[in-house]
Amino acid sequence: MLPVPTIDVHAHFLPPVYREALRSAGLTLLDGGMPIPDWSAEAAISLMDEIGVAGAMLSVSSPFAVTVAGDGADRLCRSVNEYAAELKARHPKRFGALAMLPVPFMDQSLAELTRALDKLGLDGVALPTNAAGLYLGSEQMAPLLDALDERGATVFVHPTSPCCFEAFGLRLPAPMIEFPFDTTRAIVSLLYSKALERRKRIKFIFTHGGGTAPFLASRVLRIGGTPLVGDRAVPVPEAASWLARWHYDLASVNTAGQFTALREMVPMSQIVFGTDYPFSPAFSVKVAAAEFLKLPLADDDRAKLLSKNAAGLFPAFARSCGCGN
Repeated sequence: MLPVPTIDVHAHFLPPVYREALRSAGLTLLDGGMPIPDWSAEAAISLMDEIGVAGAMLSVSSPFAVTVAGDGADRLCRSVNEYAAELKARHPKRFGALAMLPVPFMDQSLAELTRALDKLGLDGVALPTNAAGLYLGSEQMAPLLDALDERGATVFVHPTSPCCFEAFGLRLPAPMIEFPFDTTRAIVSLLYSKALERRKRIKFIFTHGGGTAPFLASRVLRIGGTPLVGDRAVPVPEAASWLARWHYDLASVNTAGQFTALREMVPMSQIVFGTDYPFSPAFSVKVAAAEFLKLPLADDDRAKLLSKNAAGLFPAFARSCGCGN
């Protein structure tokens, strides 16, 4: 059992309409070989109770709407978000939910953002690292970033397959190495596109400890501060401060070495707990929770990672599940 009531910021669900969209698209395996897991609210809550998770913030994992539904992405997102709102209403003390948006279709994404947050009452937004090859710093994404910044929204960024995935020819599931790499691409896209110069209110959460960013940070910052990247160069201290202000979840960060690398990049206040259930199955979630308890942390720091930091991102939900003030 985790020592304090915990908020899981990286928990997935598979609404029936999303499963049907996968079936209609002919997707029986996801992202190069991953099976489609079973999910039910009852099974999720049972696991949460077993390991000490008070509340889980639900989102749809990869593949995202444009990959699954193409031009029908907006309809799929509306249905997924409505289902999410119903789940929240049925289990207000256990589940929050993040809106799925039909990126890269901007007009539809802006409309669904307003509907999902204002009408349906969802808790934030889940975005893919790339949408049809467009990364978060792309100019085409600027209107959405403006809207998210205006709201001071919390944005959970989850990896998906890069558009060149099939060309790699490795014949390995994308989550094995490409998901961490694509998270790093999204982070670098934001850092060196000037996308955030005037958008400082968005609260980003990057999954899996920031992918490979902690390991590559010194290399990225050093090269990114030179004329090698042209007028996109960002001074090393400024770029490092951006990395340190974003949040990162601990899904798949299971060793002291991984955690140490992340801590060298960010302060303890920016790390949150995540399980990746059900794509990480129940037995793996239990093992990861046990490994978390082995990390050499002071009690107050452990409480920050398990609930206090996430409560700052989702205060209303934290109060609902008993983890807020």
